[in-house]
Amino acid sequence: MTESWLPSLVTETPEAGYALAIKLARMAVKLTQPSDEIRARLRSDYDQNADSLIAASHVVAAHFQTVAAANNYWRDNR
Repeated sequence: MTESWLPSLVTETPEAGYALAIKLARMAVKLTQPSDEIRARLRSDYDQNADSLIAASHVVAAHFQTVAAANNYWRDNR
């Protein structure tokens, strides 16, 4: 059995949670379009497009909300 790329949503810090949110967004793209070649070709369609970049930020923010909730907003602010 292969090791899971997502063993837990629990992280030590908000910064680690944000990094996980970015990874979730990237994995969604990779799983949706598994071809490295096609993803590389499509990058030029969005990497200089402000609307596309803002949309990507919204996706990461949605994932960060999920991770933050899973971490009780980092243990109720310790």
